[in-house]
Amino acid sequence: MTITPVILSGGSGTRLWPVSRSAFPKQLLSLIGEETLLQQAVRRAARVAPDSRLILVCNNEHRFQVAEQMRQAGAASPKILIEPVGRNTAPAIALAAFEALATDPEAILLVLPSDQLIKNLEAFATAVQAGQPAAAEGALITFGIVPDQPKTGYGYIKANGKGVVDIEQFVEKPDLATAERYLKEGCYYWNSGIFMFRADAYLQELKAHAPDIYESSHSAYKVLQVDLDFSRIPEEVFSKCPSQSIDYAVMEKTQNAKMVPLGADWSDLGSWQALWEAESKDEANNALSGDVLLQDVSNCYVRADSRLVSVLGVKDHIIVETADAVLVAHKSATERISGLVAELKDKGREEAKLHQKVYRPWGSYESVLEDDRFKVKRIVVKPGASLSLQMHHHRAEHWIVVKGTAKVTCGDKQYLVSENESTYIPLGTKHRLENTGTIDLALIEVQSGSYLGEDDIVRFEDRYGR
Repeated sequence: MTITPVILSGGSGTRLWPVSRSAFPKQLLSLIGEETLLQQAVRRAARVAPDSRLILVCNNEHRFQVAEQMRQAGAASPKILIEPVGRNTAPAIALAAFEALATDPEAILLVLPSDQLIKNLEAFATAVQAGQPAAAEGALITFGIVPDQPKTGYGYIKANGKGVVDIEQFVEKPDLATAERYLKEGCYYWNSGIFMFRADAYLQELKAHAPDIYESSHSAYKVLQVDLDFSRIPEEVFSKCPSQSIDYAVMEKTQNAKMVPLGADWSDLGSWQALWEAESKDEANNALSGDVLLQDVSNCYVRADSRLVSVLGVKDHIIVETADAVLVAHKSATERISGLVAELKDKGREEAKLHQKVYRPWGSYESVLEDDRFKVKRIVVKPGASLSLQMHHHRAEHWIVVKGTAKVTCGDKQYLVSENESTYIPLGTKHRLENTGTIDLALIEVQSGSYLGEDDIVRFEDRYGR
């Protein structure tokens, strides 16, 4: 029986704001090392199942970034399932199970979150190998992380023994005193969110313990729609599915749950404190990234993404700078960042969702300057890509090409605009921008008008199905 890796990529990572945003969450970021967390998960899957076709479940908003990062990581023809709405892990894994069974009736799923860090890949592969025989016989395997400190942010699993062991109890996130006792007793493990089981065994247990999730997921999968490189789950069907984690829906109820201990230098990177712990440190115990200047600073995490950050006389702090936002927080407060992001959303602040540089399936745009009635952007269009045929009600645009050659549609005319040339798009005129060349097209766009919001777009044709 072969292993089919399943990567879940639906999280928003709000606790790592301002680097992680809802439109570009932590799994799509390079937080440790050059590769993103998603790409690291892809390589992790390839380590234990090099010849298997990978299944990935993500949401609609991230689909193009996910597909591009999978391509960069060398994932061969992955199956990408698009959830129209988030319904937690139990339904997402059910969709992947139905997909795996469509081509392999004995498929063993290895379910991997896309936003974790595992440094010891050899230990990870050994643990997967140890659990595979039991999974093939119908056990539902979870991997328990061997703890090295009393963490209060993780759920725990109580189990005894080595290899594949019986689970005595799933435990909610403890307080500090309880976590310290768990660490001392030595029979408690962090719940990693990594699972392995036969696809049919999981669905059988899901049907027995959460039949409403099983039926809703099955109904949604049966009417999935192919869209470009993606398989879409219709929202009108899937939205009726209850939202529940695999732990609550299945693992805490089944009699077939087993655990494999995993000591692989693991972290879920769920907070800036966790990232500080995972990073290498300087002689003053600071973890640093980017252009940083320190004096009399200790036990801090300092990240500079776009400019010099200077810090003086500070300890035990998290300092994170991006092009449009800065976070300064004491380490003890980092678990409360989600509340800060919620306030930004309530106030309608773009910084909760988007970075200054925004990625699109055709390339990217970056806001450079904005005032009351004008906005300046830098736009990059990939070779062979094009923006939609569109129109704006409230703004005109002036394009100045600085690299490459643009093919422009403006009203009923089509023409080329080369480097150091420009063109004007009047308000209310249908237009399209294309890069028919072999290098990136870069241009400066100057918008002017009474309203410059991104929602002032009427699309007439779009190859990306937006």
